[in-house]
Amino acid sequence: MSAIQINKTNFTEEVIRSDRPVLLDFWAPWCGPCRMVGPILDEIAQERTDIKVGKVNVDEQPELAGQFGVMSIPTMVVMKGGKVVNQALGARPKSQILALL
Repeated sequence: MSAIQINKTNFTEEVIRSDRPVLLDFWAPWCGPCRMVGPILDEIAQERTDIKVGKVNVDEQPELAGQFGVMSIPTMVVMKGGKVVNQALGARPKSQILALL
């Protein structure tokens, strides 16, 4: 499975009602560290069928970024059962991202 583009229209269905933990990546195309993390998250999405990886473009979805208090990017948020259970700020290696789960 590949990463899902998350927006305010599909957020409830894809994230809140998800039967699997969701790793959300708040990012923007102009953000260098975000571009470094992007391929790692795509790899995780391909390898781990037990989780869902969602990408939130903060330029296109400012309401969602505000809802999560995202002040800098990349920010990764792990949600289970519709609740935030973990989050991390900044580019990280794959092992640290997986440790968030």
